[in-house]
Amino acid sequence: MRLEAIRDLLQCEVLVGAHLADLEVDTAVASDAMSAVLASPHPLALMVTGLTNIQSVRTALIAYMPAIVYVRGSRPAEATIRLAREKNIVLLSTSMGMFDSCGLLYSHGIKGAT
Repeated sequence: MRLEAIRDLLQCEVLVGAHLADLEVDTAVASDAMSAVLASPHPLALMVTGLTNIQSVRTALIAYMPAIVYVRGSRPAEATIRLAREKNIVLLSTSMGMFDSCGLLYSHGIKGAT
């Protein structure tokens, strides 16, 4: 699924990322614990989290994840946005909760990492 479709599906605000049409994911990893994200690495997966500190972007870099969706209306600090912009990590924010976000993604073909 292309990130622009995810943006529309989850009614996201784009915080970083002008290249949504160029990126596609087929898997998502959802957690507020970055250790759990790293425990189930899946390159090119979408990270779904409420954790907005700079560690979320660093975790995405280590795990080769091109994008993060922040749930519950969470918004990262400017330093986090700046790092994402420097490293070409797409940042999206939705007012939906994690459960609803993951349910919608799953119903549209996005699977969880195994």
